[in-house]
Amino acid sequence: MTIVSVKPGKEDGTSRLELSDGSLFSFKSCYLDPVFFDDTRYVAGAEISPGEEECFRFASACLRGEKAALRLVSRAEQTGFGLGRKLEKAGYPRPCVSAVLARLRQLGVLDDSRYARMWLQSRMGRGADGPRRLLAALRRRGISRQDAEAALRDILSPAAERALLGSYLKKNRLPESGGTEIARILKREGFSPDLVRDYRENSPFE
Repeated sequence: MTIVSVKPGKEDGTSRLELSDGSLFSFKSCYLDPVFFDDTRYVAGAEISPGEEECFRFASACLRGEKAALRLVSRAEQTGFGLGRKLEKAGYPRPCVSAVLARLRQLGVLDDSRYARMWLQSRMGRGADGPRRLLAALRRRGISRQDAEAALRDILSPAAERALLGSYLKKNRLPESGGTEIARILKREGFSPDLVRDYRENSPFE
């Protein structure tokens, strides 16, 4: 296979490659395997091996996957897990998806920690879930335990946890002060021991 031309693409950072079989596609060099890629050799008239051709085609698929990912991110914050599943469902192979996700994380476009904090801030306003269920919900969204716990620590200040407990009591129709059984429920829901003790000792809880 022979390279007919390599030109700058329509978008910054992209190149346009034409091969002697008529193939024409865009790619970004960041998606090329460094084992093959040498930008001083890939010029018009150069012969490339089947492996090198496949490398370019993979980079082109990654560029298309990146564009699809950015369209999804522009609509709403995404988790790496969720975005990866959407790209695979759209037909992008797993190696391509992995490369795109790594690139977007490197650029700061994709950040599970940021997603976790934003999701918690939104969810806590509803007040129906305790800390343990919030943590579990983040884990179901593909957030690592480390990132989920760190986000919960950042968002759940003493004042925020107190407000969450007040909302939790109201949403679940629990009394503003309670005995051992309700305290046990609150501990099971992940509220801190100090806050649960304050709830038991102060009537009504404020």
